[in-house]
Amino acid sequence: MQIKDKVAIVTGGGSGIGEALAKRFHDEGASGVVVVDRDGSNAERVAQTIGATAVELDVTDEAGIVDLVNQTVKDHGTLDIFVSNAGYVTQGGVEADNDEIQRMWEVHVMSHIYAARASIPVMVANGGGYLLNTASAAGLLTQLGSMQYSITKAAAVSLGEFLAITYGERGIRVSMLCPQAVETNILANSPDRLDQDRGTPGSAAGDGVLTAEQLADTVIGCMTEERFLVLPHPEVQTYRERKANDVDRWISGMQRFQSQLFADSDFTPADWLLS
Repeated sequence: MQIKDKVAIVTGGGSGIGEALAKRFHDEGASGVVVVDRDGSNAERVAQTIGATAVELDVTDEAGIVDLVNQTVKDHGTLDIFVSNAGYVTQGGVEADNDEIQRMWEVHVMSHIYAARASIPVMVANGGGYLLNTASAAGLLTQLGSMQYSITKAAAVSLGEFLAITYGERGIRVSMLCPQAVETNILANSPDRLDQDRGTPGSAAGDGVLTAEQLADTVIGCMTEERFLVLPHPEVQTYRERKANDVDRWISGMQRFQSQLFADSDFTPADWLLS
């Protein structure tokens, strides 16, 4: 899909990846961009720089997502692209509080479902459209130090596969954005940043930390080619192949990697439940 003359909604658009994508869509000639963020002031800041519309919204509010889609169609006449991008990370394992796990499930999985549920009928009626959902390389591999991030991002990828298979013949294209480390608020709050603060490479940062603008370049290329997986860090494909070829060897390797990351610490992820 070409972005020129298209109408796009971008959630999590007030900073980081979402901000970079909203600005890039504008630069590519989108006829309308709606910047959505639960921080309304950030959404407004980004929208003002590109002449877009700002909406303050929590993506776990399904009724709000429905209203967002309906209002976008009312204002712009159509909806071509829905970027479901909002996300965050916390540390923890099986001891994590149930409410924390459920909140991450709502943000990383249910928000994609709400976006698809609201926008697919509109897109199909207009002859097709594009869903770009942000997951993570963690959804293809894992995230050391965060069980809840790992499992919800894996579920997001699985959902994307289902949507692509189920609605592809109706003109719906789906891409899953699966980066490793990107210089955003998520990186600042992630186990990777803590690893780097100790002077060791983070579990996702060893292959380099991209800017959000660099990531946007990859997104545009993959959307033009309508590729399902958007891998700004090409090394992820190699890791996926190794995992698929011998998952037991891959797990053993990840165990060693985790031990190396926490070699200088008296406290490792496995200690969380037992401490």
